[in-house]
Parts: sequence; C-alpha cells; structure tokens
Amino acid sequence: MKRVAIFISGGGSNMVTLAESMTGDHPARPVLVLSNNADAGGLKKAEAMGIPTAVVDHRPFKGDRPGFEAALQAELDKAQPDILCLAGFMRVLTAGFVEPWKGRMLNIHPSLLPKYRGLHTHARALEAGDAEHGCTVHEVTPELDDGPLLGQARVPVLAGDTPDTLAARVLEMEHKLYPAVLRRFAADDKTPLLLP
Repeated sequence: MKRVAIFISGGGSNMVTLAESMTGDHPARPVLVLSNNADAGGLKKAEAMGIPTAVVDHRPFKGDRPGFEAALQAELDKAQPDILCLAGFMRVLTAGFVEPWKGRMLNIHPSLLPKYRGLHTHARALEAGDAEHGCTVHEVTPELDDGPLLGQARVPVLAGDTPDTLAARVLEMEHKLYPAVLRRFAADDKTPLLLP
C-alpha cells in the first residue's frame, strides 16, 4: 500500500477528492495533509476525515526557501510517504526539494500544459480566444508547471464565459482527473490519461 502526502494552501477541494478516492482496492492511502497556511480550510476537512495534518507557515522563513523546505521535509520524514501530491499548494518549490522526490511528486495545474504555466490561466485562455481549456496532472520537476504529463481533461470555452465560470467547470474536471491519475500512478502506471 502506497502512502500519500497532500500539500494544500486553501480549501482543499482536490485534496478531499483524492482522499475520498483512496479506499477499498485503491493501491494508496492518505497519511498526511500539510499546509503552509494555518487557516487553510482544507485542514479542518482533513481532520474530519481522520487524516493527520501539519502546518509549516512560510512567512517566518521570509527569504529562506531552503529553511522552509527543510521544515516541510521534516514533516514528511515523520509521515514517511511514498508519493507527494500538490493540490493547490501555492508555493514554488526549489530544485533542492524537488529532486529527491523526482518520479514521486504530482501536481495538478488548471490549463492544458504546456499552455499557460503559472497563474491566471483561465483569464489567459479567454484572452487568447481559445476554444477549449482544461487541466493537467504532471510529475513535478524543478521547472515551474513542467514535467512528464500524466493526464489531461478538456472543457469547451463557452460564449459569455468569465474566468470564474471557466474555473468552475475546470475544477469539476480536476476532481475527476486527479484521483484517476493518482490511482494509476500508485499502481506504477504512468500512461497518460486523457479525459474528453
């Protein structure tokens, strides 16, 4: 059984769908939900699901990313996860943290990578006049929103869409894609999964 740690910064909706999926014959189980924000709503949700939680506030480490990442790793050392899932974790991690997790860390990003790395992806897709948008699960590498693709899900861009309406439809697909990819990944299947 693979052990999974999930990093969050906010409400944790993707974390909840991942945790809820890890039951029955699933090859993994959640062992830790960690946030850089003590007020993240996802922490209470994780506690209600019986998943251990931890907080490593990034603010005291201002300018000291290696120190922050060492504190993150210390929490991971306690939980001993096999897989690390970033689920709305709003801190960029350095190569020093990422490299030891190579091949074992996943992220979900709200665009059809390699399009629109970084922030404001929904607004950027609308500004570009894209006919479709979506989300991507990928392995994490030191380059931002890069790394081998493990899955993508697409949604049409509709007339009258705003960044918020588009984001809501993409989030629905994130909640389908991420658990499906994690299940395959935990079973050592890295074949990209494409949802319509």
